[in-house]
Amino acid sequence: MPTECSADLFGFAAVEGREVVAAFDGGAITSDARALLLGATDRAIGMMDRFAACFHDVRRPEWTEYEVVTLVGQRVFGIALGYEDLNDHDELRHDPMMAVLAGKLKARREDCAPVAGKSTLNRLELSKLEPTRYHKISHNPVAIKRLPVELFLEAHKRAPQQIILDLERQLRCLTGCPPSRA
Repeated sequence: MPTECSADLFGFAAVEGREVVAAFDGGAITSDARALLLGATDRAIGMMDRFAACFHDVRRPEWTEYEVVTLVGQRVFGIALGYEDLNDHDELRHDPMMAVLAGKLKARREDCAPVAGKSTLNRLELSKLEPTRYHKISHNPVAIKRLPVELFLEAHKRAPQQIILDLERQLRCLTGCPPSRA
């Protein structure tokens, strides 16, 4: 019986003028192709741009290889793909999928990778409320806390009257523990 064939190629948004497709013919391979769906979702709602807007960057642009949106996106996408440790990013900085997600296939400088390593990401994570001499990226915790609520509300035609967060249930789901009998 002949097999019913589906599409051999799936197209995604271009990055730096290059076509991005998912294919099944070999070639440059990644095991994280699911990340393309995360990237498409991000472009649809602009989450990384909006998250990056919660940070203030006083670095000199001419000396800066990675924009805040690249750093934030790299960290969020890394966590979503199961790379929760910063040390994972010393390998991921050379990963073509991370470069596609960041929208940056090549670094401006020869001695850099398209996306950041653990040390640069660590400086972002250790950002202060105000920039300092050694931490030139600061963050706004109020804006960061508001962003998920804003995204949630925008996803609904009208705001719900009440939002219930069942943190105990979420914790049970994450840890695989059986439900409590309360």
